[in-house]
Amino acid sequence: MDITALIGSSWICAVALFAVLGDAFIPFIPSGTLVILAVLKTSRIDGAPLLLALGVALASFLGDILLLSLARRGAPSVQRRLELRPQLAANVTRVQQALDGRTKRGAAAIVVIARFVPAGRTVLDLAMGHSPDHPRTFLRWSALAALVWAAYIVTLGWLNSHWFDTAWLSLVVSCAAATTISAAVARMVRRNRRLVTA
Repeated sequence: MDITALIGSSWICAVALFAVLGDAFIPFIPSGTLVILAVLKTSRIDGAPLLLALGVALASFLGDILLLSLARRGAPSVQRRLELRPQLAANVTRVQQALDGRTKRGAAAIVVIARFVPAGRTVLDLAMGHSPDHPRTFLRWSALAALVWAAYIVTLGWLNSHWFDTAWLSLVVSCAAATTISAAVARMVRRNRRLVTA
């Protein structure tokens, strides 16, 4: 492993990890884009993509733990956020209802899918934070979802870094692909919700 190159790229990796941690609280942080940029900066360093994927998964999981903990304690900032944003509160209630009565496998699928929906992770963490259920099972699913998303976003950046000769083209294609996939998953979730409520 080229330690010098890794240290030189460490700043973008640190920014990406903080963004992944923070987008549980602020969903519009472009964490996926920053992770892809970090992958492109380190893709030629042996072992770096794997280390980055593990770091991304850990940061994602820690973000869930923090927001879940704040929601369960009834932190004033979380309560104000729900009071000021009725749409967010409605989405939280909808997710709670969707999780109720689901099998473990069905609930786990919701947790994983939420990672790919814009703001889905925030809504899910708040829903579980206001749920009477014990969070231990949710945290297992959250860890799985964090690993799945980290593997997906790092692999996407890594593949494009090897398919294209220029970093800017790799970044554009990777971000476009990630946006398209997220939009497709969000559309699928909305369609499924309409079918259930019809």
